[in-house]
Amino acid sequence: MNPCLRHRLVHLFAGLLLAGLMLLCGVVQATDHPAGHEQPDLVLHGELDGTDNQTYRTLPFDVPAGSSRITVQFDYSGHDDEHTTIDLGLLGPDGFHGQDGFRGWSGGSKKLFTVSATDATPSFLPGAIRAGRWSLLLGVPNIRKGSRSRYTAKLWFGRPDDPAWEPAVLNPPLRREAGWYRGDLHMHTAHSDGSCPSQNGQRVPCPLFLTVEAAVKQGLDFIAITDHNTVSQANAMRELQPYFDRMLLIPGREITTFSGHANLFGSTAPVDFRIDGRQVKDWNALLKQIAPLHGLLSINHAIRPSGESCMGCGWTAKPPIDMAGVQAVEIVNDGDAGTPLSGMPFWEQQLARGYRLTGIGGSDNHDASLTVARPGSSLIGRPTTVVHAAQLSMPAILAGIRAGHVFVDVEGSRDRLLELAASSGQQRAVMGEILRAAAGVRVHFEAHVVHVPAARLQVLLDGQPFASAVDAAIDGADQRIGFDWNSDGRPHRLRVEVRDPSGKPLLIGNPVYLNLPGH
Repeated sequence: MNPCLRHRLVHLFAGLLLAGLMLLCGVVQATDHPAGHEQPDLVLHGELDGTDNQTYRTLPFDVPAGSSRITVQFDYSGHDDEHTTIDLGLLGPDGFHGQDGFRGWSGGSKKLFTVSATDATPSFLPGAIRAGRWSLLLGVPNIRKGSRSRYTAKLWFGRPDDPAWEPAVLNPPLRREAGWYRGDLHMHTAHSDGSCPSQNGQRVPCPLFLTVEAAVKQGLDFIAITDHNTVSQANAMRELQPYFDRMLLIPGREITTFSGHANLFGSTAPVDFRIDGRQVKDWNALLKQIAPLHGLLSINHAIRPSGESCMGCGWTAKPPIDMAGVQAVEIVNDGDAGTPLSGMPFWEQQLARGYRLTGIGGSDNHDASLTVARPGSSLIGRPTTVVHAAQLSMPAILAGIRAGHVFVDVEGSRDRLLELAASSGQQRAVMGEILRAAAGVRVHFEAHVVHVPAARLQVLLDGQPFASAVDAAIDGADQRIGFDWNSDGRPHRLRVEVRDPSGKPLLIGNPVYLNLPGH
């Protein structure tokens, strides 16, 4: 039987059984589980009155097998006009006592909380979600004699392959307008090998909040915390996100193997990274684990020496990985742009083979306290990956990266901009998109460059300088540069870079694709 169908049948049976019990207790229960998991799986209704003053009540509910997260949204009437107060807690299948019993108490401070194996809302304890009878614990410190309070508890039951942004009630967009959003997609904290000086000057594991504070000071809109082979940082991120409500925190991990590193963004599900030919056969077997998780995979610092000093830092996967299961390549890591260690040649090779992989950047920061770059160290936000997204949210940022609506700001400025658009007749395409033009048809391109004075625009067709538009001077703070290309009807890719007078890349754009087969 299909696992999703089985999950729903178990949930439906549990809900029907629970309905009878709830009606006996004076509580109405309803279920709803539409596609996308936006609506609650279970809704509990009930009423308290003056006889419940300074008492505790439990609201039982059944958690279906296969659930990996419980999310609760609770509200009640009378708290404003009658000073009714209902405190909220959670009990596992063992009741208040036992190995899987008390899971948290927020008093009246939180109307929305979540618990899972990896993370929980502060006040609650992360841990395994066991199928069976759980309970909301209600404490009633005050309800006046003669008063009545109607309450509603909405519950969502997450699944192991849910993306990190579900259910949506937990992760509303921080900004709802479309635009360019600036972020750092590669950083490490105390949850792996990030370290920084303590108050006494000793080298210690570096707390995650220092990374977040440094990113805010850098003016970033989003960051991904990518500690090695772990998602333990997700619990700390759950605590910090409500306070840092102008910068999006994306859970990730750097899958670190003996034959290469890759960042997985947008999932906290377990992934077996042990590629040794026995535990996990190869990278393609690992890709099969990742595919159902709705995350985004990026190969990191592919051109690196790999040996005793940094085992697996270079990309040496054997057999070769199926690039159809990869979405991005880290083309700039720390300050390697324009150096022999840059990931650009590896990326260009994959593009030449027909894979539409998005070029991104990441600082690979391991010390959030750094304010001045040093050899072997990296500063947060340098480089910056700039993503055009429909809004500032996890799914929108990752969708923007998948779509290739990205450029890399090598020096991590706060305001540099690089846009590229192609047009032919009624068609228009921007970075990451496809435009079709028959042989002999003229395609017009326009690059838009902001806040990069005294630089030059380089146009690259299939990775090589495009003679008719190469080396265009940028002499204004906001400049548009147009040029034409006559199509030959065959597949091509065209992208632009902005370079300083010495030839060092400053801004690196993703391609516009032309005449790709099957599109």
